Amino acid sequence: MLYDLRHADARVKWLVTCLLATFGLAYLFGGWMVALYAGFTPHAVAQTYAVSELAAEGVPMHMRMPPDSTMVVEHQMTSQQMMSMSEGPHTIDRDLLIQDTHVHVPMYGVIAACLSLVVLGLDLRRGWGFALITLLFAAPWLDFAGMWLTKLASSRFAVLTVAGGFAMGLAYTVVAAVAMWQMWRPVQGDVR
Repeated sequence: MLYDLRHADARVKWLVTCLLATFGLAYLFGGWMVALYAGFTPHAVAQTYAVSELAAEGVPMHMRMPPDSTMVVEHQMTSQQMMSMSEGPHTIDRDLLIQDTHVHVPMYGVIAACLSLVVLGLDLRRGWGFALITLLFAAPWLDFAGMWLTKLASSRFAVLTVAGGFAMGLAYTVVAAVAMWQMWRPVQGDVR
């Protein structure tokens, strides 16, 4: 263990707590977004990422993309118009998947690195530390590999995206739970 979160200064513990709470909130909203647009089953993910007959024929996707300029136009929308935007399955074309990969993969790397630094401060066996750090980085790789393979090869690869997403949530939950337990549990004779 490079440093010991159990005996760290309270400010360091508070920093780690705030970091974990921020990531936890982001994961909750990320899960909500997945539920809205892609789903949690291989079938739903395949519908989102697999090439449809319409896309193969060159019909553009249904999602509105931002314009190529920086001009913003606002107009009133009725609740009926808002509801009509979410009708039918949400699909992601190759261009949006490129954009998602460009934005998400580096951020997942930063998140995995931050959580790995927390792991280094936990009182864990060396093998468990390696396993957690590996899972923190491998889960998003699995997630995006599944998206791309579903898009380019077969809808059967959607299971990789589901597995990667659940693995990200599991890895975060384990790191957060162990860190909170080790940092904040009362220890007899310990003055905080």
